[in-house]
Amino acid sequence: MAEGKSPREKDREHAERLGKEVGAREERKVRAQRKGDEGVLFGLGMFGLVGWSVAVPTLAGVALGVWIDSEYPGQYSWTLMGLFAGVVLGCLNAWFWIKREGRL
Repeated sequence: MAEGKSPREKDREHAERLGKEVGAREERKVRAQRKGDEGVLFGLGMFGLVGWSVAVPTLAGVALGVWIDSEYPGQYSWTLMGLFAGVVLGCLNAWFWIKREGRL
């Protein structure tokens, strides 16, 4: 006679797996309800935050570069260097804000 699990044991294992799956889904649902509905307004706000956190340092870098170029003309374009530095700082700033919002 081949040893196998009885139908009753198979049903019990199936019920345990089903219970764990239902529990995990319920836990995700409760976590989502606690976090709240972020919706479209949250997305637009985050989009604006990222945009401004890149745009402001970029424009500040360009303005500083234009001023340096007008006051101290030289071989190199400080405007382009300010643009590059502003974009890099802005992207780092945006990355910081996105990571911060992701942890909440």
